Amino acid sequence: MGEHDLRDDDSELFRQAIGPVRPLDAKPLPPAAPKPRPRARMAERDEAAAAQEFRLALDEQLLGAGDVLSHRDERLPPAAFQRLKRGELSAQEEIDLHGLDARQAQSLLRAFLADARKHGVGCVRIIHGKGRGAAELDSSGAPVLKNMVDRVLRQRADVLGFHSAPPAQGGTGAVVVVLAKR
Repeated sequence: MGEHDLRDDDSELFRQAIGPVRPLDAKPLPPAAPKPRPRARMAERDEAAAAQEFRLALDEQLLGAGDVLSHRDERLPPAAFQRLKRGELSAQEEIDLHGLDARQAQSLLRAFLADARKHGVGCVRIIHGKGRGAAELDSSGAPVLKNMVDRVLRQRADVLGFHSAPPAQGGTGAVVVVLAKR
């Protein structure tokens, strides 16, 4: 008997000893990495495009040193806005942003407006300067602080209206703001 025959006999004996068999199930695969959460890519692109368009629109209408700041929300009655324009409303609080860089000035302005609203102040004056110094102008020659103040005031829901101050109170270097009641 050859070695080959012994191996076949051994295999046959083994099969008889263990009986019928069934194949094992395949090993389960390792868990897959979790899928990323869905993102609203189109909405993100739309928002980015709108923000860029908004910035471009702001850049197109930059105010000059002698330009008047003026805005009225529909919640402010026209008669009250006329009084504001004529300088008949007196500011209860005032902040002077002269000499600050735009980031500092914006942070202080936001805090000042929030504090004024918190304490029930209805009318404030913001001195931004006319932007006549070289350090106060941007690359296009527009006054940085004046344009920043205009932009911040237009974006705030608590601002009912604003207008450049009368000449005796700073003229086009300051703005008087009417705030909504708390």
